[in-house]
Amino acid sequence: MDSYAPLLERLRVPQPSMQRLAVISIFEKLATAPSYLNADSNPGRDAISKCLHSNSPAVVDQSVRELCRFVKDSKMDVSRALLELQSSLEGTNSRFVDVFVKGIGFVVRFGFENHSTFCMDSADTHPFVNVLSCRMEVQSELVKQVLLFTTQSKQLGVVKVCKFLRPFLSYAILRTPFSDMSLAFVMHLISLMASICCSFPVDALPIMKLLTECLKYLPLKSVKDFNDFNCIVGYIADAYTVILRHLVAAESQVIREAQLCGVELLETIFSLSTDIHKHSSGMEPINKLSKHLLLEQKDMGLSYVPELSSLLLSLFLILIQSELEHEQLSTLKLITFLVKWKNDSGTSLGRVACCVSEELLFIIPVVNLVSSPCKSVKVAATDLLVLLEKHLVNLLNSPKLELTMPGELLHVSRLEDIILRLLQHLLMQDQPSLCSTFFLRFAPGGKTDVEGMHDQPELWVTQLREYSLQIVERRKSSLPVSLSQEVFMIEMPLLLGAISGVLVLKQSVARCAIDTLAAIGTLDPKLGVSLLLATLYYNNIFSTKDIKFHDISLKLLGLLPSLASHSLMTPLVVQTILPMLSKDVKPVLYATAIRLLCKTWEINDRIFGNLQEVLQPKEFTELISDRSIRVSMAASIRDICRRNPDRGVDLILAVSACIEGQDPIVQSLGFQSLAHLCEADVIDFYTAWDVIAKHVASYSEDPIVAYGVCLLLRWGAMDAEAYLEASKSVLQILWEVGSSRQAGDGSQWVKARASAFEALTHYEVTHIENGIPDFKKRNMELLISEVNPGVLRDIEAFEVKIIAHEHVNRRRVVKERRVTGNKIEKLLDVYPRVIFSAGKEGNPGHLPGAALLCLSLTPKDVSNLQNLHELNDRYENALVEIASSLQLSRNILIALLSLQSWKAFMQRWMKAYMNFLDDKVTSTVLDKNSRVANDILKTIRRIAEAAIPRSAENMALAAGALCMVLPHSAHNIKTTASKFLLNWLFQYEHEHRQWSAAISLGLITSCLHITDHKQKFQNITGLLEVACGSKSTLVKGACGLGLGFSCQNLLTAFKIDVDGSLEEETHKMQEEESVGNIVRTLSLLIRELTLSSSNILQNLCQYFPPNSIIRGTYTASEFLPCKNSNLEEEDIWGVAGLVMGLGFSVNAIYRAGNHDSVIAIKDVLTSFFVQKNSSVSSEKSEIALSVGSCLALPAVVSFCLKVELINHKEVNHLMDVYEELISELVSLKKTGIFHQSLLMASCVGAGSLVSCILNEGAHYVEFQKVKSLFDLFRKCYSDPYSPNVHLGGMIGVVNALGAGAGNLLHDYYPLASSLQTSPAQKTGSIPHHNTIGTVLRCLSQAPRLPSLDWGAITRRCMRYEEAQVEQLFPSDTDRRGGTLREECVQFALAHAIHFNQLLSFLDELFDFPRFSGVELNLQSFMLFHLSELIKVFSGSRLEKLFDDISSYFSSLVSSRYSPENKSLLRLSCWKGIYQCLDEASSESLEYLSNIEKCMEVLFSLLPELNSEEEWSEAVKCLGKARRSWLMDILQVQKVDQVKGNIHSDDAVKKIKAKARLVTIGSIPLSDLGKLKAHIFNLEACGIWDALVEVVAALQHAEGSVKRQWLIEAVEISCTTSFPSTAMRFVGLLSGSCCRYMPLLTLNQFTVLSDLPVTLTSLLSDPNWETISESVASNLWISTARFYKWVRKDASLDDVSHSLPIDRSENDNAVFLMQAMHQACVSLKDKLPFERQLKLANMVVF
Repeated sequence: MDSYAPLLERLRVPQPSMQRLAVISIFEKLATAPSYLNADSNPGRDAISKCLHSNSPAVVDQSVRELCRFVKDSKMDVSRALLELQSSLEGTNSRFVDVFVKGIGFVVRFGFENHSTFCMDSADTHPFVNVLSCRMEVQSELVKQVLLFTTQSKQLGVVKVCKFLRPFLSYAILRTPFSDMSLAFVMHLISLMASICCSFPVDALPIMKLLTECLKYLPLKSVKDFNDFNCIVGYIADAYTVILRHLVAAESQVIREAQLCGVELLETIFSLSTDIHKHSSGMEPINKLSKHLLLEQKDMGLSYVPELSSLLLSLFLILIQSELEHEQLSTLKLITFLVKWKNDSGTSLGRVACCVSEELLFIIPVVNLVSSPCKSVKVAATDLLVLLEKHLVNLLNSPKLELTMPGELLHVSRLEDIILRLLQHLLMQDQPSLCSTFFLRFAPGGKTDVEGMHDQPELWVTQLREYSLQIVERRKSSLPVSLSQEVFMIEMPLLLGAISGVLVLKQSVARCAIDTLAAIGTLDPKLGVSLLLATLYYNNIFSTKDIKFHDISLKLLGLLPSLASHSLMTPLVVQTILPMLSKDVKPVLYATAIRLLCKTWEINDRIFGNLQEVLQPKEFTELISDRSIRVSMAASIRDICRRNPDRGVDLILAVSACIEGQDPIVQSLGFQSLAHLCEADVIDFYTAWDVIAKHVASYSEDPIVAYGVCLLLRWGAMDAEAYLEASKSVLQILWEVGSSRQAGDGSQWVKARASAFEALTHYEVTHIENGIPDFKKRNMELLISEVNPGVLRDIEAFEVKIIAHEHVNRRRVVKERRVTGNKIEKLLDVYPRVIFSAGKEGNPGHLPGAALLCLSLTPKDVSNLQNLHELNDRYENALVEIASSLQLSRNILIALLSLQSWKAFMQRWMKAYMNFLDDKVTSTVLDKNSRVANDILKTIRRIAEAAIPRSAENMALAAGALCMVLPHSAHNIKTTASKFLLNWLFQYEHEHRQWSAAISLGLITSCLHITDHKQKFQNITGLLEVACGSKSTLVKGACGLGLGFSCQNLLTAFKIDVDGSLEEETHKMQEEESVGNIVRTLSLLIRELTLSSSNILQNLCQYFPPNSIIRGTYTASEFLPCKNSNLEEEDIWGVAGLVMGLGFSVNAIYRAGNHDSVIAIKDVLTSFFVQKNSSVSSEKSEIALSVGSCLALPAVVSFCLKVELINHKEVNHLMDVYEELISELVSLKKTGIFHQSLLMASCVGAGSLVSCILNEGAHYVEFQKVKSLFDLFRKCYSDPYSPNVHLGGMIGVVNALGAGAGNLLHDYYPLASSLQTSPAQKTGSIPHHNTIGTVLRCLSQAPRLPSLDWGAITRRCMRYEEAQVEQLFPSDTDRRGGTLREECVQFALAHAIHFNQLLSFLDELFDFPRFSGVELNLQSFMLFHLSELIKVFSGSRLEKLFDDISSYFSSLVSSRYSPENKSLLRLSCWKGIYQCLDEASSESLEYLSNIEKCMEVLFSLLPELNSEEEWSEAVKCLGKARRSWLMDILQVQKVDQVKGNIHSDDAVKKIKAKARLVTIGSIPLSDLGKLKAHIFNLEACGIWDALVEVVAALQHAEGSVKRQWLIEAVEISCTTSFPSTAMRFVGLLSGSCCRYMPLLTLNQFTVLSDLPVTLTSLLSDPNWETISESVASNLWISTARFYKWVRKDASLDDVSHSLPIDRSENDNAVFLMQAMHQACVSLKDKLPFERQLKLANMVVF
C-alpha cells in the first residue's frame, strides 16, 4: 500500500487533469509492478478499489477507462474486472452509475468477442442481470449497453447473441411481479431491441424469435398488464413488418423463414387469448393487429402459408367463446380475410390433406351468428358462409375425397392442435389402420365398466351422443349433475357441435353425426336455432345436382323434430315443415314432411292439430295416385296409435281408410294401427273384427298384408272364450298363414308366417285345438316338414306352449314309473326254476354253465342252515363240481363266457354270506365285505392249488370274477389275488395255470384302486414278460388279452395342477410308457406269429417307440419274421387273444392323445377279415387274425362311435362284411377247428356289433340287415354244427338283443325299442336338421319326458346333421359342426338329472380325451354351459371336470388352433366359470379349489393385445372368486429399488386385473393404491394398458382420492427410473378429468403432447386448484431432473435424483422434455421466482 500511497494522494488534488494523470500512473505501475505489487496483490487490489470508490467524477471515469484498458491488454481477467465494476457500482454515488454500467458493457462486449468460453447461461452470474438487480438507476444506461452489445456483437452470430441475452431478458420480465418495478423498463428494452433490428433486417429474425418467446413470460394479471402486453406486441409487430418489407424488397432467401416467424408471433399472441379475453377490453385490438400484420404480408405479394391454419383454429376458438358483437365482428372479418387469402393463393383446392378441414369447423359457429340481431355481424357471417359454401361444393365435387393422415411427428400440443388432430382422426376413422380410441370412454357412465369394455370400438360421435343424452336424462330425472358435466353443458356444446357438423360431410359417419347434433341440441337449447339454420344450410349445399347426398339430406331433415324439445323452437320447426306440405311440391318432399311432422309430434304434443289436419281420411282419396304420400300417412297413423292410443282413436276414420285401401303396404299399416289400439284396449277387437273382416281377404295372396293381419289377430286371444265362433275363424286365418307355402320362403312370407305363430302363442291350446280341425296331426306334419330357421324359431315357442299344456292337462293312468321289461327278461326270470327244478339242484355238474348263472340257495335253504360253515360248504361243493365239469377247451372266448358266468356265481355267494352275517354278526359293511371276500378267496386258492388242470383253469377265472364283483374299498383282496395269479403266471411248466391266470390278472388290473400304482405296474410288467418269454401261443394270446383289459385302467384319472405334482406326473409318464409298450409288444407278437405284412402294424410300432427296457422285450433281430409260420389248431386262440388285446387298448391310446393310432387299429382289425371268396385258400394265420378281429371289432367300433372316429358308411360296411363272412362260412359247411372257430367268433362279433350300434343310437341300422343276421344265427344254432358253432349262433342272437355275453369291457342294456322303425323311416321322408334342432329345443323346455332311451336318441342326433349331408369329419382339429350338436348337448343338460342315459352321455362327452376331440364350436358351447353340469354331476366328477379343463388349456398352448380360436375357447370357459361361481352354494366348496386352479391357468394365458372381450369376462369371473385366493394370485412382487425393474409382463397383467376389479367394485381402491410404486417404476411401453385401466378405475373414486393419486404420481416422477410412465399417468388422469376430455384421443404419445393443456385445465378447476402449487413444484423438480439427464447440465444443483433414469427413456427424451417443460411454463405462476427463472433459461429444442 505504501508503494501506491503517493499516487493515491494525488487523487485528492482538486485539479481534474491531475487526478486523471494520477489514475493513469497508478494503473501503469500496476501493469509493470512485480507480482507482490501487481493488480492481483493486496496493495494492487486496494489501489484499484480506492480509485473506483472515489467521489471525484474524473477519478471514477478515468479509473473505469483504465480498468477496461487493463482488460483489453489482457492485464486482468474479464471476470475480475466485472467483479470490481459490479462491487463499485453497488456502492457508488448515483452520479457515477452510468460510468460503471458503460464499463461493464465494454468488458462484456470484449469478453464475448474475445473469449469463446464467455457464455452466461445462468441468470445468477449474468453481468447484465447483476447490474439490473443492484439498483434502479442503471436501467436507462443498461438498455443502451444491451443495444450496443447487440449491434457490435452480431457479427459473431445473432443466434449466439440471443443465447447470451436470453437469461437477462427472462430475468427482466419475470422479476416484475416479485418487485416494485413496473413493465416500463421491459417495454422500453423490447421496443428499442425491436427497433434496432430494423437496422439489420437480414440478421434480425433470431432476435424477433427471442422477443416472441419472451411474451410467454409476461405477467397478465391486471388490466394494466394487458395494456402493456398490447403495447409490447405492437412494438414487435411493427418491427417485424419493417424487417419483412426489407427482406421482400431485397428478395432475400429467408422470406419463408420470416413468414413462419410471423406465424409463430401470432400463435404466441393467440395462445394467450383466453386470459386476454377475460381481463382486457376484448380481442378486438389483437384482431386488428393481426389483420394488419397479415394484410401487410398480402400487400407485399406473399402467399398464404399452410402454417397459418393454426391461426384459423385459434380464431375458431375465439369465435365460439366471444359474446360481444364487436369482438365477433372483428374475428369474422379476420377469418374472412384469411379464407379469401387462402383461396386466392390456390392452397385450398391444390391440397386435400390434413389442413384442408379447418375451415369446415366454422360452419356451425358462423351459422350461429347468422341469427345475430346485429346487422354487421349478420352480414359478415353471411359473407363468410358464402365463401365456405363455395369451398364445400368444390370439395364435395372433387373426384376423390380421401384425406390422408400426415406423418405423426411428436410435438407439444396446443388446444388448437388437439381439435385439428381429433378432426383428422374422425375423418379417417373408418380406415381400420387409423382407428383410435378416445377419452370419452372415461366419461361417467362411459365404457370404463367391465360390461362395456369388451365392446367393439365405437365412433367418437356415437360416444359423444351417449354421453350427452346421459346428461340430459340425469337432468330430466332430477339426479345430481357433476361439476365436470356442468362445465360440459356450458362450455362445450358449440365446440363439439362444430366438430360434429364437419362429419356430416363424410357419408360413412354422417348419420351418426346428425344424431349427435340432435343430442347436443337437446343438451343445449340455445343451439336450437343454429342447428335449424345449419340443417337448411347443409340441405342447400346437398341440393346441388352434382352432389349425391340425398339420403343425408333426408336424415338432416330428421334433425328438425328433435329441435322441438324446447317450447320456443316448436313454432320455428313447424313453420319450416309446413311449406313442404303444399299441394304443388314433389310427392317425395310431401311424404317426408308428413313423417317429419309426425316425429315432431312425438316430441311435442302441441302440434297434434297440425298433424291431424294432414291425416284426414279425405286425403287418402285426394292423393290416391301418390303412393309414397299414402304410405307416409299410413305409417304416421300407425306411429300415433302405437305411441298414444288416445290420439289414435281420434284418427279411427283414417285407420279405417287405410284398411279399406287397395295398396298392400297401406292396408298392412292400417291393420297394425288397429292392433295397437286393441292392445291398449281402447277398441274392442271382436267389435272391430266384425267391421273389417271383409277386408282381409287378400292376406293369402300378399305377405305384407298377411303380416299386418297376424299382428292384429294376436289381440283376439283375450276374449276368445267369449267369442268362440269368431275366434275359430281368426285361428284358422293364423294357421293358414303360418302353414302357408306360397311363393316359396321369401323373406316377406317368412316374416308373415313367423308373426302368425307368434300370435298363436297368445291363444289357449284348447281354443286352438277346437278352432283348427285335426290340429295335432297337422301340427306334427308342419313341424316335421318345416325347414326355415326363421319360422322354426316361432314354431318353437308355439310347441313349447303345447307341451306345457299337455303336461298340465293330460290324464295319467299310471301314477308311478313302470319298470321296463320284455319277454326276454320274463323268460330269464323263470329259467332257473325250469332248469333247476326240484331234484336237480343237487347236481350242478350236469349243466355247469347254467348252474353258474342260475344256481342259488333259496331263503328257506338259508334259514335251515345251522352255521356259516354249512353255507360255505354248500357253495364250496358247487364250486368244485362246476369247476371240474366246465370245459374251457383252450378257447379264449369260452373262457371269457365262463369268467362272466363266475361273476354271477360269486355275487350270489357273497350276497348269501353277507345276509348270514347280517343276522349273526354286527359290524360295518366295509368289514363284512373284506371278511367275506377274504374267506372266499382263501377257499378258491386252497382248492386251486390241489386241483386238476381243468379245475385249476376255472379256479383262476373264479378268482378274477371274485375281484370284479368286489367294491373299490376291498383293494387289499384284489392285491392278494393279483399276487396269487402272478405266481401262477410265471409257472411256465403249467400252461393251464398261465393262460387262465393271465386273463384274470388283466381283469383285476382293470379294476384296481386308483392309488394302487405299484400293483398295477407289477401286473402289466408280468404280463408283458410272459407274453414275450412264453413258448405257448395260447399263453401269449391270454397275456395279450390281459394287457388289453389292463389298458382300461391306464390314464384314467390324471390332472395337471398349477403347482405341478411331481409324483403324479411321474405316474402319468409311467402309464403312458406302459400303453406304448403294450401296443408295441402286441403288434410285434402278431407280426411274428402270423408273418403279417400289414404296414399299419409297422406304423403302430413307430407311433410307440421303445422308451425303456422291459424284461423280455424283443431285440432288433427278433423283429425279423420267422421262416415257418404254420399255426397249429391250438394256436388259433392265441393269435386271436393278441388281436383282441390290441383292440381293447384303443381307449387308453385315445386317452394318451394318440387319436391316429386308434384309427390305425380300427383299420388294421378291419383288414384282418378274411376276404370274400378266399376262405378256402386263406392261410391259417389269416383265419386266426380274422377270429380275433371279429371279437375285437365290436368293442373298437363302440368306442369309435362314442368319440366320433367312425362314420356311418364304415359302420354299414362292417355290417355287410360280417353278414358276408357268416354267409360264406355257413355255405362252406367245413368241420375244421379253424373254420368252426371263425364261424363262432363271427356270430358272436356280429351280434355284439349290432348291439353296440343300437346301444349308441348314433346310426340307423336297416331292419332287413338285422333280420338277415338273425336268420344266419338261427342256421348256426339249429343246423348240425359242432357245439361251439351252436353256442356262437345263440350268443350272436342274445348279444344282438343286448346281453353282452363274453364282453367284459362295457355294460350292455337291451334296447329292443331301438329296432323299431320310425314313421319317417316308413314314409321315406327324412326331417331336416333344422327341424330336429327345433324339436330338441322344445323338448329341452319340456317339464318331463316319456320313458325312452334318450341317450341313444341324443347320440343319433349328434350324428344326424353329418349323416344327412354325407360329409366326413375333416382331419384337422379346427373342424366345425352344425348347431344341431349343440342342441343335443343342451337337451342332455336339461334332462340329465332325470335320465341316467343322458347323464352317461354327458359324462363321456366331457371326459378329457373325448372333449379335446370334438369340434371347436361344440367345445366352446360345452365350456359356456359348465354351470349346468353342477346340477347333474357329483362333487368328485366336478373336481375331475375342472382338472381336465385345466389340463386341456395347459396343453392348448402348443396346439394347432389359431390364436383367435384359442381365445374363443378361453372366453367361453370364463363365461362358464362365471355362471358356476354365480350359482355356487356352500355345497360347491368341495370343488371350488378346482375351479380356482382352472381360473389360475386361464389367467396365466390371458393375452395382452386384441383381447378386450376375454379380459372383460375374466375380470367378471375373478370378481366372483374368494377374496383371499384372488389377492394371492394378484400379488405383485416388490420392486427392486436398485435396478428399478420387475418382471413387467406378469406385473402389468396383475395390475391391469386389479384395476378392472376396482372398476367393477370387487376390491377396494386402496388395494390398487398400494401398487403406486410398482406402477410408476415400470417401463412405459409395457405398462400403458394398465395405466389406462387404473385411470378408468379412478373415475369412480372421490375427488380427494384422485387428487392424491395425481400428487403422488408427480412426486414419484422425481425419483423413478421411468419418469415417462408417471407423466403418461398424469396425462391420462388430467385428460380424463379436465373440461377438454371429449376432444382427447387415447394414445400413449398424445397424452404427453397434450399435457400442457390438460394439466393446466385440470388445475384451474376450483376442486383441483388446492393442489396446484404442490403439483407445479414437483413437476418442476421432475422436469429439472430430466433436463439435467438429457443435457448433462450441472447447474441445476437442487434436483433430487435417488434413482438413475433408465436408458430406455432416450427414445423420446426430447419430446418428453418439451412436454414437461411446456407444462411447467403453463403453470409458471404457481412457481417461485427462482424456479421460474431457471425454467425460462432451459433451452429445449
